[in-house]
Amino acid sequence: MSAGIVTVSYIGASILFILALGGLSNQETARRGNLYGMIGMTLALIATLVGIVTANYAVLIGGAVIGGFIGWVLAKKVEMTQMPELVAILHSLVGLAAVLVGYANFMDHSLAISGVEKTIHDVETYLGILIGALTFSGSIIAFLKLSAKISGKPLMLPARHWLNLGLLVLAVWFGNDFLNQSATGGGMVPLMLMTIVALLFGIHMVMAIGGADMPVVVSMLNSYSGWAAAATGFMLNNDLLIVVGALVGSSGAILSYIMCRAMNRKFLSVIAGGFGTTSGSSAASGPAGDVGDVVAVEAEEVANMLLDAKEVMIIPGYGMAVAQAQHTVFELTKQLRDKKVNVRFGIHPVAGRMPGHMNVLLAEAKVPYDIVFEMDEINEDFPKVDVSIVIGANDIVNPAAQEVPDSPIAGMPVLEPWKGKTTVVLKRGMATGYAGVDNPLFYKENTRMLFGDAKDSIDAVLKAVAG
Repeated sequence: MSAGIVTVSYIGASILFILALGGLSNQETARRGNLYGMIGMTLALIATLVGIVTANYAVLIGGAVIGGFIGWVLAKKVEMTQMPELVAILHSLVGLAAVLVGYANFMDHSLAISGVEKTIHDVETYLGILIGALTFSGSIIAFLKLSAKISGKPLMLPARHWLNLGLLVLAVWFGNDFLNQSATGGGMVPLMLMTIVALLFGIHMVMAIGGADMPVVVSMLNSYSGWAAAATGFMLNNDLLIVVGALVGSSGAILSYIMCRAMNRKFLSVIAGGFGTTSGSSAASGPAGDVGDVVAVEAEEVANMLLDAKEVMIIPGYGMAVAQAQHTVFELTKQLRDKKVNVRFGIHPVAGRMPGHMNVLLAEAKVPYDIVFEMDEINEDFPKVDVSIVIGANDIVNPAAQEVPDSPIAGMPVLEPWKGKTTVVLKRGMATGYAGVDNPLFYKENTRMLFGDAKDSIDAVLKAVAG
């Protein structure tokens, strides 16, 4: 394949990746966006294999088959509740690939370059390994937190900000040392020391971030993986990797900014340490109300409330994903709409464990897109809502964000179901949410608690409504 055909193929793949991102920005076009992305990646792989690779085909094809098989098995086996962990671990592989390519590129002495060109190449190699190592270790910690293998609470080391600054200074110092030694044929020692520093920085950065900020962490690591891919593209002189890495990096950064705005957070404050970093917070120290104020109800009572209602709002959270209740929720929605009840869904931008988690679940259950609304579109309608059904959500409907000034989630925009006539909360118990903050909503006069597994509870409500 000629160089011209490879270039045209790469341009076509880049256009398809841009169309994929555009499609993923909207629920109705998300499937088409995914299809564009798959076609673009297939085109890029074929163009690379046929037009650029000149040797070691057996190793390359063998690796591609093994990697493709592992990806296929994971995609078939993974539950929707495990998607955030899967995304985090995939980000770690991108970072690891950038590190390995960087070292291989550094040890390749076949490049006959010198002077300014070699300095630029060395900087590309150094930054690629730096970003890749940080992404790798940070993504591993994010995976462990999201899968509950380690605590979601932030690790608050003494003088942690000075520690971060010290690691940054070391990275710059080793970078200067690397450039000086590389000019005379050395540089491996400072490069390895920088890699250790970057791995430590990634670990400490994510360990210091609290549970409620994990959706931002996922999108942030997505951005880092993109920049790592772009740096790899510069190292390999591959235009497509540069373009795709820049697309992923910039879109991840924009998404992180959007998520921070949704939580009334500053990006730098999230990186420095997320929710839950004020250990003396009264909101996190004990219950937000008296257990005697909690009113428990049965499924039949909830069914009667729904049948008597004209406006119903359903607010899904991570608990719905854990219980795999989205299909039953849609069946209940259809039953109520058939009975002329106006049912809508209110989605918080950070509901679940990753951006768009609830939207994907509802799309999987074939909930119509036109009844799914974002928080900003729906919050002002709550005073007109007769019944709000909160399914496994906690932090995103927590009044403490507005009512408790020293709460760890103070200032975070939340959905406001307590402003409606009645709120029914489906939960297994009175446990706090991922942020570790108790919820005053449970103790309000117009709140009712339906305890139990979300799917079992919705099944019981559905039977009562249908009967």
